[in-house]
Amino acid sequence: MGRPRQPLLSRDRIVAAALTLVDDEGLDAVSTRRLAAELGVSGPALYNHFATKDELIDAVVDSVLGEVDVAVFADPAITADGAWQAPLRTWARSYRAALAAHPNVVPALAQGPGRRPNALRMADAVFGALVDAGWPRAQATRVGVLMRYFVTGSALGSFAGGFPDDAKLYAGAYPHLDQAHLLADAQREINEAAFETGLTALLDGLALKYATFDRKPVG
Repeated sequence: MGRPRQPLLSRDRIVAAALTLVDDEGLDAVSTRRLAAELGVSGPALYNHFATKDELIDAVVDSVLGEVDVAVFADPAITADGAWQAPLRTWARSYRAALAAHPNVVPALAQGPGRRPNALRMADAVFGALVDAGWPRAQATRVGVLMRYFVTGSALGSFAGGFPDDAKLYAGAYPHLDQAHLLADAQREINEAAFETGLTALLDGLALKYATFDRKPVG
């Protein structure tokens, strides 16, 4: 039997093609007709792998979350007093990097993990590590939610990039924005520095909260 002219259709191949569309044009660009054309197959062939568009979008989002480093939470040393901060910082940076590489998927994250395996695995890893480190379960939930809000919010867009480079726009009417026309050119540096400033502030504040808990000795 001769080899097929097109590579065999698979979930991974469909997800990769859909993610490229999302990256290039946004979530609304994904459609059965468009994907079928990109993959060189008939539209019905896609339904053998994904019953609905929502199911496909879930898989696309989950593929991005699969890029996030959660292995940092596997170290038993995290149970030492205060040792939770370093892996939480590493995870937050990895999470932001994944979303910054694929910012168009961020709106689809708003509904929570749903049935997405990588999303549930990440939630389990973060929550479990915090509880093992001595955070009460209710507080660990709040910390996980807080960090998710912070990271996803930072990946939604570039605040610095939203300032036009027209110096005349700010002259007179906005005297404190006399350098705002320079922000767009340095947006990546500004965004990363702002994220690190916020992350440090969050972790420092959480450390103060953590110190108030009456924790039982581990072991």
